[in-house]
Amino acid sequence: MKIRTIFLLMVLVAIAVFAMLNWNAFMMPTTLSLGVAVVQAPLGLVMLGLLVFLTALFLLFVAYMQASVLFEARRHERDLRANRELADNAEASRFTELRVFLEAEMKRQADLHAESRVVIIERVDQLDRDLRSALEEAGNTLGAYIGELEDRLEGGAKIIQPRT
Repeated sequence: MKIRTIFLLMVLVAIAVFAMLNWNAFMMPTTLSLGVAVVQAPLGLVMLGLLVFLTALFLLFVAYMQASVLFEARRHERDLRANRELADNAEASRFTELRVFLEAEMKRQADLHAESRVVIIERVDQLDRDLRSALEEAGNTLGAYIGELEDRLEGGAKIIQPRT
């Protein structure tokens, strides 16, 4: 129990003990003025009745406050749960959109990679053909030079050969 509840119970027990110890004084009749009339009643009993009435009223007020707080807490919990579900759905939607975007981007990157690969292969093939033709041309030119040199050497060798 909370300390306030224990304190309140101790005060009520003290009042009850005080009333039991002084019951004769509580029951002694006195003249009481109600404003419009005068009555003969025990003042202690009237005051004790007012105390019981106020205590009951206070307990009803506390019960009402606890019930209203409980209903308010339940309403907040429902609102919080609904907001949490909305947030979860929005988050799932964002994840779905992100997944779709990433898949589209990956497909675009794959297509771009395939296109660039085709372009690079075509370029390498073109360079290979150009290199082969340049090598063939260089080989033909070299062969022509070598042939020309042979012709010169053979012609020069005929001139230099001694006549016998």
